[in-house]
Amino acid sequence: MGGKGPMGMPPQGMQPAPASGGPLTAAALAAAPPGAQKQMLGEKLFPMISKLQPELAGKITGMMLEMDNSELLILLESENQLKMKVDEAMRVLQGARP
Repeated sequence: MGGKGPMGMPPQGMQPAPASGGPLTAAALAAAPPGAQKQMLGEKLFPMISKLQPELAGKITGMMLEMDNSELLILLESENQLKMKVDEAMRVLQGARP
């Protein structure tokens, strides 16, 4: 069984653009497939949340990814709004502890 043809190769240039460039825009988000949108948002939110709550950044990021994408874009643009949401998430987490 040879199978040396290019058919088994993944198509070139089909990967979504890396989210690590500049700011994430609504247009860039809309151009991405729905499954990749939350991933892109999470990759931008996590480092920002890590600065505020390093030990719970993963948990808080996961909580925030339940929000609507348009709300998340606002949080990415406004550090003050993000801090308020992180504080709110911390209150929820502290209230859930026995």
